[in-house]
Amino acid sequence: MKFECSAAFVTLATTRLEDLVKFYAQLFGQLPQPHLPNRYAEFQLPGLRLGIFQPKQENEAEFAGERGKISLCLEVKSLEEAIAHLTALGYSPRGEVAIASHGKEIYAYDPDQNRLILHQS
Repeated sequence: MKFECSAAFVTLATTRLEDLVKFYAQLFGQLPQPHLPNRYAEFQLPGLRLGIFQPKQENEAEFAGERGKISLCLEVKSLEEAIAHLTALGYSPRGEVAIASHGKEIYAYDPDQNRLILHQS
């Protein structure tokens, strides 16, 4: 038995919703649509919908503990421009640019310490 999936997207749970909304709005240069303050925000990117939500108070324990359990891979046209943009936002990537078999990459982190993998082919 199988089910039919009409769409898939990534969501981040946070108790700092508006901090993450501000960060991703600045990172992506767009406002979230929809945006329900202190509840939910969604960004539409090529090939990805990124939802960010604040758990209801009675569900917060389910999302407590270590933060930053997701890696969001972002393929960019210019790694140098992406690094400069994140640095201007106050979230400089950590470490050096690595050369991998698939290109250059570096790690940065959002306000909840979710890892952003910036990759240039």
